[in-house]
Amino acid sequence: ALELAKYRETNTETNDKETKMMLEKIIIMLTHNDKTVPDAIEIFEENKDLPIQYWGFKDVGMEPAKMKVLCDKMHEAGKTAFLEVVSYSEEECMRGAKLAVDCGFDYLLGTLYYDSVAAYIKEHGLKYCPFAGKVSQSPSILEGTVEEMLAQEAKFAENGVYGTDLLGYRYVDGDPNVLAAEYIKNAKRPVCLAGSIGSEERMKLVKEMNPWTFTMGSALFTKNFVKDGSFRDNLKYVVDFLKTL
Repeated sequence: ALELAKYRETNTETNDKETKMMLEKIIIMLTHNDKTVPDAIEIFEENKDLPIQYWGFKDVGMEPAKMKVLCDKMHEAGKTAFLEVVSYSEEECMRGAKLAVDCGFDYLLGTLYYDSVAAYIKEHGLKYCPFAGKVSQSPSILEGTVEEMLAQEAKFAENGVYGTDLLGYRYVDGDPNVLAAEYIKNAKRPVCLAGSIGSEERMKLVKEMNPWTFTMGSALFTKNFVKDGSFRDNLKYVVDFLKTL
C-alpha cells in the first residue's frame, strides 16, 4: 500500500495526460471461468443499450459461427469488439488471430507475442495487444520483473504492435498493484489491464493506475455487486459506480 501511495504521488503527470473517464475504459467480457458463456449473444442483446462502448469475449466456449454472429451484433449496435485469446504455442495463437480476422473483431487481446501473428494481424487491419511478461498455465499466471516486461514491451512497440494485455492481478512474483502501476506508467503503448477486477476497491486502484482499458467479466456473472440481482443489475451497478470515479 505504501509503495502504491508513493506511485500515486509521482504519477499526476500521467493522469493529467489521459482524460478518458473510467466508464470509457471498461471492456465488458462475456466470459466466466475463462470461457465465453453459452448465452453470450442473448446477454449482449439484453444489455447493449447501456453506455458501454467496449465489449469482448474469449475464443473458447462458443462455436466460431456464433462468435461471428455476436461480433456482428456488437458492430451493428455501434460497439467496439475485442477477442481475447489465452494460448501459448505459435500454432494456437495464429488460430486465434485467424478467428479474430474471420469474425471481424477490432482488437486481438492476448496470445504470446509472435512475429507471424503480429504480421498477420497488421495485414488485416486489426489492432494487436499480446500478453506482457511471462504468461503460462491455466488459469493463467504472470511472472517476471517490471524491467523485463518493459523491455519486452519496447520491442513490441518497435514492431508496430498497438499495445499490450497485462494480467496484472495474476502476478505471482510480487505485489500486483505495484507491478501494474509501474508497468502502465512506463509503457510506450496502450495497456489493457485484464483479469480479476471485481470490486469497488480494485476499480479505484485501476483509476489510479490509469490504463488505456481494463476488463471485467466473471465478477458480473458471480454477482459481486448485487448479490440477488441479474447480470444486468450488476452491470448497471458498475456503470453507476464508474460514473462517480
